[in-house]
Amino acid sequence: MRYFAGTDLHSNNNYIGIIDKDGKKIFQKKLDNNLPLILSALKPLKKQLKGIVVESTFNWYWLVDGLMEAGYKVHFANPCAIQQYTGLKFSDDKSDAYWLAEMLRLKILPEGYIYPKKDRGIRDQLRKRLLLVIHRTAIMLSLKGMINNVTGERLTRTGLKKLDADEIANIFPDADYEFSGLCLNEAVGALTEQIERIEKNVLQKIRLRKAYKNLTSVMGIGKILGLTIMLETGEINRFNAVGDYSSYCRAVPSKRVSNEKKKGKGNTKNGNRYLAWAFTEAAHYMQRFCPKARKWFQKKSSKRGGMVATKALSNKIARACYFIMRDQVVCNPNKLFN
Repeated sequence: MRYFAGTDLHSNNNYIGIIDKDGKKIFQKKLDNNLPLILSALKPLKKQLKGIVVESTFNWYWLVDGLMEAGYKVHFANPCAIQQYTGLKFSDDKSDAYWLAEMLRLKILPEGYIYPKKDRGIRDQLRKRLLLVIHRTAIMLSLKGMINNVTGERLTRTGLKKLDADEIANIFPDADYEFSGLCLNEAVGALTEQIERIEKNVLQKIRLRKAYKNLTSVMGIGKILGLTIMLETGEINRFNAVGDYSSYCRAVPSKRVSNEKKKGKGNTKNGNRYLAWAFTEAAHYMQRFCPKARKWFQKKSSKRGGMVATKALSNKIARACYFIMRDQVVCNPNKLFN
């Protein structure tokens, strides 16, 4: 007898539902998020289980890894692509778990990508680096705004980074503002130190693999951005077409149009926000340092505005990187801006 299991995973518990090959419900149980407890509940049916579907949005590492190491065939559901019958009057964790198992039985389960465990830690280090960069930028903008508000002076980002305690004391005549400025400046220094530590550790532990080495041939993509794109992309062959990849990078519009009229929006958060950030950063650098990109960007910006032009350029770079990674070729600016 073949069985199919579905697991609706939450922050502190999970609900397991198991059906047989005919769709008959044979097992249901709500369990705490404890791996030995879950394995113990599944053990009597292990030989008959053809697969276990796990649905989660953020806390799945421990469960998926534990089930796979225990010898189970694990399928990771894509929550954004799963739809139940819209006429349902009531649904709960139990019905969700059974629906996951049913989709697996019917072979209609939309699956997500289970990122390899061996590279997951380094990838997440770069994600934490981005978090620190965002906080540092927010603090620098706060300091910049305070200086502009009190003195009328406008400092550049480079000027802010070079500020020390003596210069801040000279900028602010008032002791209270001086104290606030020193606190913000010290926070920027502390965050910069941690960002550099993460970068050093990542560069020591991992290098761009052969299929991804040519990423740095793209103007605007250095080592850190190249590693981010490589680690967030994973296996490039999991994307069937360039459009799938650019959509995953959030580089395409998410609107619905009928008869040339906008009828609503899709899920703007569907995709990888870290790749979206990486290609946006690359677009900023490229339009600054590549003459062909700058000319294209200025033309686009004059027609549609700077934000749309930046997004369009990031889409161009994402599509180019898809072919660079898939075909292992270097970037050709003439093709990019033909």
